Amino acid sequence: MEKKKKSNYKRAKRRARIQSFFFLLPSLLGVLIFFVIPFFIVIYYSIIDNPINTEFVGFNNFKNIFKNESFVTASKNTAIFSLIAVPGSVILSLLMAMVLDKNIPFKSQFRTFFLSPLMVPVASIVLIWRVLFDHHGAINDIVMAFGGKPVDWLQTSFSQVVIVILFLWKNLGYNMILFMAALNAIPQDVTEVCKLEFAGEMKVFFKIKLRYLSSTIFFVSLISLINSFKVFREIYLLTGEYPYSSLYMLQHFMNNTFASMDYQKLSAAAIIMAIVMTVIIGILFVIDNKYSKDIEG
Repeated sequence: MEKKKKSNYKRAKRRARIQSFFFLLPSLLGVLIFFVIPFFIVIYYSIIDNPINTEFVGFNNFKNIFKNESFVTASKNTAIFSLIAVPGSVILSLLMAMVLDKNIPFKSQFRTFFLSPLMVPVASIVLIWRVLFDHHGAINDIVMAFGGKPVDWLQTSFSQVVIVILFLWKNLGYNMILFMAALNAIPQDVTEVCKLEFAGEMKVFFKIKLRYLSSTIFFVSLISLINSFKVFREIYLLTGEYPYSSLYMLQHFMNNTFASMDYQKLSAAAIIMAIVMTVIIGILFVIDNKYSKDIEG
């Protein structure tokens, strides 16, 4: 009798596994077709001379891409933008969350105001920025009212500052909400005890709150990093395919290389970009694990 029960149990378990596999099959096929296979095709293209000859050239495509002036400029601009925009987004949104975490007047209205950019379409954002930062825009009207000379903000060295402001304006609200949720999740009894021992808001923040916020900081940093690469949409709509040199990002290089059908150069650049992103995310994971151990323990 027991053998029969075990046999029925194994049969039911096997049937459940088969059913689970069939439920997962559409998703697995989707990942295989749209992610795994294209990934290996990109690797293949990066080590051959062209799709017609298909001659193996090793790392020559990677050597050539590092000598390409457009790629070097795009990489430099993207790195500078991310190094300014991502930490700025994390720090400012955390400060805003800490302010709104206090009992201040009109807290709900401030929260709604900071979240409003999320509801604005990209095309509308571009229109607003054109009205503000065009050569004949509102900002130049203010500058001239104070006796200054008008500046073509998107065609000078100020162009990346304009895009950083756009990025922060668009993303601070969402990051702020994430930090507010994390601040509310910190145990109040822990902070109260620490205030009695350390007798200082700054010490409590750095010794207690920052450790509890480490996972959220990691997530916000990762989201901000991804969004910093998506800013190409706004730049493209503002300035076109070939913007001022300081606004020529990696996405411009990828887009223009794809348009010229130079698949070897595009594939090599994509792999380099993927490796850099993997290293950065790995570093963020290491830092997050280091600061989260004490809390988990």
